[in-house]
Amino acid sequence: MSRSIRLMFVGGVALGMHVAASAQEASPEPAMQKVEVTGSRIPTLATEGASPVTVLSSKDIKADGVRNTEDLLNNLPQVFAGQGAAVSNGATGTATVNLRNLGADRTLVLVNGKRLPAGSVQSSAPDLNEIPAGLIKRVEVLSGGAGAVYGAGAVAGVVNFIMRDNFEGVEVQANLAGYNHHQHNDVASVVEKRGYPVPGNNNFDGKTKDLSVLMGGNFADNKGNATIFLSYKETDPLLQSQRDFTSCALSGGATGFSCSGSGTQASGRVTNSLGSFTNDGNGGVRRYSAATDAYNFGPLNYLQRPSKNYNVTAQGHYNINDKAKVYTEFAFHNYSTDAQIAPGGIFYGVQSTLRFDNPLLSQAWKSALGLSAANPSTNVTIGKRNVEGGPRINSISDTSFREVLGVKGEVGEWNYDVFGQFARVNHSEQNKNYFSATRIGRAMDVVADANGNAVCASAVSGADPNCVPYNLFGGAITPQQLAYLSAGGQIGGYVQQIIYGGNVAADLTSYGVKSPWASNGVGVSFGAEHRAEKLVFAPDEASLSGDLSGGSGAAPPLTNGYSVKEIFGEVRVPVLSDVPLVKSLDFHGTYRHSDYSTNRKANTYGLDLDWALVDQVRLRGSYQRAVRAPTIANLYNPQSVGNGGPSNDPCSGAIGSATLTATAAQCARTGVTAAQYGNIENNSANQYSSLTGGNPNLAPERGTTYTAGIVLTPVKDLTLTADYFHIKIEDTISTVDPTIALTQCLNTGNPVFCSLVKRDAQGSLWLTTAGYVVATNANIGSVGTSGVDLGASYYQRMGAMGNLSLNLLGTLMKTSTVENVPGLGEYDCTGYFGATCGTPTPKWRHKARATWSTPWKLELAATWRYIGKAKSELLSDNALLKGDTPPAKIEDHLASRSYFDLNAQYPLSKMITVSGGINNLFDKDPPIVSTNVTAAAGFANGNTYPQVYDSMGRFIYLNLTARF
Repeated sequence: MSRSIRLMFVGGVALGMHVAASAQEASPEPAMQKVEVTGSRIPTLATEGASPVTVLSSKDIKADGVRNTEDLLNNLPQVFAGQGAAVSNGATGTATVNLRNLGADRTLVLVNGKRLPAGSVQSSAPDLNEIPAGLIKRVEVLSGGAGAVYGAGAVAGVVNFIMRDNFEGVEVQANLAGYNHHQHNDVASVVEKRGYPVPGNNNFDGKTKDLSVLMGGNFADNKGNATIFLSYKETDPLLQSQRDFTSCALSGGATGFSCSGSGTQASGRVTNSLGSFTNDGNGGVRRYSAATDAYNFGPLNYLQRPSKNYNVTAQGHYNINDKAKVYTEFAFHNYSTDAQIAPGGIFYGVQSTLRFDNPLLSQAWKSALGLSAANPSTNVTIGKRNVEGGPRINSISDTSFREVLGVKGEVGEWNYDVFGQFARVNHSEQNKNYFSATRIGRAMDVVADANGNAVCASAVSGADPNCVPYNLFGGAITPQQLAYLSAGGQIGGYVQQIIYGGNVAADLTSYGVKSPWASNGVGVSFGAEHRAEKLVFAPDEASLSGDLSGGSGAAPPLTNGYSVKEIFGEVRVPVLSDVPLVKSLDFHGTYRHSDYSTNRKANTYGLDLDWALVDQVRLRGSYQRAVRAPTIANLYNPQSVGNGGPSNDPCSGAIGSATLTATAAQCARTGVTAAQYGNIENNSANQYSSLTGGNPNLAPERGTTYTAGIVLTPVKDLTLTADYFHIKIEDTISTVDPTIALTQCLNTGNPVFCSLVKRDAQGSLWLTTAGYVVATNANIGSVGTSGVDLGASYYQRMGAMGNLSLNLLGTLMKTSTVENVPGLGEYDCTGYFGATCGTPTPKWRHKARATWSTPWKLELAATWRYIGKAKSELLSDNALLKGDTPPAKIEDHLASRSYFDLNAQYPLSKMITVSGGINNLFDKDPPIVSTNVTAAAGFANGNTYPQVYDSMGRFIYLNLTARF
């Protein structure tokens, strides 16, 4: 195989055997050129390494068919769900990569070895939307600590995107993709039974169209090269109403799934001590029934968000002489998207007082509520879905600029690289179609004027002359009523990163610095770096105050930052070579010292061993100590109350109801009085409050990674790998999980947890901002994971029939542990999903591919993606996970999924190549769970986990590439 192919293995497994350079690429690399491989800054000729690196080539990317970078990575078994296009409720507008399920902010993302900034003011993790898929040359994934080499943030690992450069000519790519789906889910009968519309089959929806142009050329007698890449991508929306299994919000029970919904429904709901009532649509009033009146909030939510993405990337270099080269990179992207969810309005739970003389109340309403001249007022809880005003829309736009300027070259035996980098992401966000919580109160306080007309009390008093009464008692909702209550919010700001630094590296063989028993000398690299991070978060008054009813709560402004000065170094020591049982034995050590402006210091270091017994057998292992520094938001985010609390409150609901599962004594531990017990309003949407915010005294997290592996090449063109990994992160920057805090207080009365539960005057954890569970940042607990990565790669020449390559990459998860509070005990989410564990963590995932390069220039690839089964965490034996009652059988597990993909690539001519394929060939639906689970589980949407599973059906794509 060519040198470039062998380099891609780096002792690991490349998913694609072939790395075919375009005929238009500029002069090929010398056969023995020194390269840098992710995980080290020491240029080396060796193809082996102590740390396993997974590599995706440009051909692999094309065979995958996806045009979203996050989907490309999510197909790897080491990567778990993060933010992406399938997240609507809670979307940040970014796309993130989450290695080993340790969190996207613990994965360092690089482009050509240089780090990306934070993705936006809403997300500290880098945004993969900044990286155009059409320009990627290869992706290197090092899943393990590499903080000593690259700096803080690499606790879970590193993803390095190597972009195409040194290009000559013009390349145009056009892509079209979309979903073909046949509605065949059993849930359709549930939807139909409830009386909701069931969608028909879709031939081609959720389309993605993109066009890109790559241009490049040499100049100054081939001393330099300039490359520019332009791309535009547009994705159509998919509503949950377009798939049968997402057409209604599901609840689970002993008899199976049923359509549920929100207690904040379309016709208005008023509750007092006499009962809960709604208007009957004919001017009368009737009892509210959850079975028939609950609002189906699913259909208007996006299953796939619409988006537009512009990218401009320019790269260039100029050889000053044979020993020095100036290089530059410029990248621009603008990504805009709408996150749409069901209409807002007056969310059920708002407290108000209704009076007998209210002109909007008919006699039927007065009788139902017990109002009379003798009983002139009553305290009520109200709610009304703003179906007249339309769905809530969060319009997000992020624009990034990134510039790198540097000089690299050689001085004698030494290589050097000195650079500066500036990156900034501007964020704009508009929240539309909300109600103002302040105006709701005024619009419901209604009196009669001199003519008996309904007017706001605040208008009469002059406090708010513009107030218009809101009629949720059966009258028409007028444009004037909507105009008064309607409110929107806007958030702006930016994140900024400035880096400058440099490093030098050398092979010291010529200096005689080598082991007497090794053929190669010692390699060294060391350098220094300064990095400054800044965040400006600027909400408007409505967002700042949390006045948007049904919004995410108050969003306090934040302007702050920090800087870090670092020195680092690494050494590679070949100890033995070509002696019995030792073909080669190398040690590799790394160290980094970080000095933060927050008065914190941290040391990061690692030691690797690479031992080739013979050409066919190689052992490798590593120990890494890494850190993750607190982000600006971790440190300085103001504290506020929002919807991040427990998924349920066992102390809510009436005595005898299904929701009141805790005893009076247990509830008393959480602050419930005897008078409140049995009278606390339940939240039908399963959304309770928490107090979140930053902590300027945070220390960096400390991560320890162990790996041990073996690489076997028993016969020519067959490579087998097995690598054990164990990652433990201590002093995690996190919070006490609100669900666990409430549960522990109920069950044990431990004051550590009970002090975190703050109930309001009604005893609730959601009705007012005085009720919540404290979940502010702290260095507490730990997270960890362990398992085995297995890889296999085989290449077979078949003579007149071409070539065949087979590849497998799989991960066997052994543990995925969390300890929220030291001493409380830890729980293991391996094989589970749920409100605490979040998205599924199956024990086994793999991606296998067979590629046939035919003698007729046609290349065919078949891929098998497998996601193992997962059980409800409520079935766990761990006291921190298991539930008091087992889940309904219909949703006690998520079945495994096998997805089969086909791809074909064919050159129509020397200049034009066409490729296309089908992913999820058999149109498999994702596994389904109810909102009882997904309401509090990360990245869940539409009764499933669309960032984990293929949730929209059969994916068909076509690519046309023209080179000139």
